[in-house]
Amino acid sequence: MNDVKFYLDAAEKKMNGAVDYLDDTLSRYRAGKANPKVLDGIRVEYYGSMMPLSNVANISTPDARTIAIVPWEKPMFKVVEKAILDSNIGITPENNGEVIRLNFPPLTEERRRQLVKDAKGEAESAKVSVRNARREAIEGLKKAVKEGMPEDAGKEGEEKAQKLHDKYLKKIDEVFAAKEKEILTV
Repeated sequence: MNDVKFYLDAAEKKMNGAVDYLDDTLSRYRAGKANPKVLDGIRVEYYGSMMPLSNVANISTPDARTIAIVPWEKPMFKVVEKAILDSNIGITPENNGEVIRLNFPPLTEERRRQLVKDAKGEAESAKVSVRNARREAIEGLKKAVKEGMPEDAGKEGEEKAQKLHDKYLKKIDEVFAAKEKEILTV
């Protein structure tokens, strides 16, 4: 029975990782309102090393459609502004010398549909990862049965792997549905 737990734990860890990755990826989607998470992937050069933007500047959201970035050092304004322009967030920064502002325009219906389509693709990728984890667990269990594990334990393990699979697919659907609702809310 210890072998069954080994395969199921490994599968659950991979499935949980797929859900976490999906959640993190979808949190970066711009859904019409300012969310500092869209800046998480931006890195800037700071004294010779690449640092996350949040490590060299104060990031805040003064209102629902604006992100304000205040670099901690004056020379960093140009570097931060260039990093934002080079990123793929699709917003042009406004710099008044004291604060860099990112104004998020309302999303068009067409853009909302495209974001939902992209989010659905990410959700499908996460589902594929969950299915692969289930397949690997079942293959491992079948191999273990050939090497001497009782068949009943192997079958029971396969059923548990399927239940885990179903549980994590449901979680993925819930994460996607929440993001879809957020994107389509005007």
